[in-house]
Amino acid sequence: MSKIQMKTPLVEMDGDEMTRVIWQMIKDILLTPYIDLKTEYYDLGLEHRNATDDKVTFDSAEATKKYGVAVKCATITPNAARVEEYKLKEMWKSPNGTIRAILDGTVFRTPILVKGITPYIPTWTQPITIARHAYGDVYKNVEMQVKKGSKAELVCTDADGNVSRETIYEFNEGGGIIQGLHNRDDSIASFARACFNYALDMKKDIWFATKDTISKKYDHRFKDIFQEIFDAEYKEKFDAAGIEYFYTLIDDAVARVIRSNGGYIWACKNYDGDVMSDMVATAYGSLAMMTSVLVSPDGIYEYEAAHGTVQRHYYKYLKGEETSTNSVATLFAWTGALKKRGELDSLPELMAFADKLEQATIGTIEDGIMTGDLYLLSTLENKKKVSTEEFLNAVNEKLQSLL
Repeated sequence: MSKIQMKTPLVEMDGDEMTRVIWQMIKDILLTPYIDLKTEYYDLGLEHRNATDDKVTFDSAEATKKYGVAVKCATITPNAARVEEYKLKEMWKSPNGTIRAILDGTVFRTPILVKGITPYIPTWTQPITIARHAYGDVYKNVEMQVKKGSKAELVCTDADGNVSRETIYEFNEGGGIIQGLHNRDDSIASFARACFNYALDMKKDIWFATKDTISKKYDHRFKDIFQEIFDAEYKEKFDAAGIEYFYTLIDDAVARVIRSNGGYIWACKNYDGDVMSDMVATAYGSLAMMTSVLVSPDGIYEYEAAHGTVQRHYYKYLKGEETSTNSVATLFAWTGALKKRGELDSLPELMAFADKLEQATIGTIEDGIMTGDLYLLSTLENKKKVSTEEFLNAVNEKLQSLL
């Protein structure tokens, strides 16, 4: 068969450690034999980020704004040990955080379901997508430890010099701690629009939850902005699509989620989304079976796996030892990006290929051929643990039967 032709490049962001090895395997085994793959390549491996003073991360984000679709490999966010290991100039920031800020994006994480791996909550027969607002709250906080006798106040000076203040607490009985959080109306509005657009794109209901009964200004502001934007811009579109926007309190949402069958998008504030995305991933079986897509309010998409760089397997690989690393989430990052590129460029054959590659991947696992992490979870009777490369070759065999 002749290779599928692309019109517009994808932005390709290479990464680190074992996922970088898998990245190249996926391209060599499953993509370039079938697609005339056009990408604008950026090496976000830690060595190259260090060599460019992290400029490459900013360049890749700007390229994503230009082309509209990107696919990203997992990358290292360095700690003190990594600074020493890689002899870094400084402790560079998270590439994901940098790209999220530039694209003003919201992260959507969705589990990949396969037969033989039963969620810990067996009623979850459909995937739950977590939408996380990736700005502000505790992640941009200011905090202090205070001594006995301290009076803590919230003070705000407006543009005209007028001062408003509220007493937080008077520490007369002993010392304590205080924390200041903030968020921005424009960031909340971007979050809301990204959520509503993604719900329309996926044709799924969307839930949003805060604790506005307790946080009557902060959380209530989220609730109000979501509702105002939905009523003004999205209600008619949702009615036409036959989907629903639903608001509830976060504790009620948790109870509803546990009792549900899944099949919807659950929008969360920053901290809630951070916690709930890991809870949902674990409950469905494996973080290596969790897709992640960053969506901007103006329709820019960046696809990646939800997991890290699999450092332990990489050190085994460097020693020449065989690894059995799950490549599914990384593979689905590629298929997600190819489908979106095909959709935007009106290339049905590219979209169909990506769909068949996903079918081949799931079919391979359901045939009992899987990597070690899934082997331990699967209830299939005739299952076989295979190496990283053997799994991708098995997917390729299945793919050829579908084409």
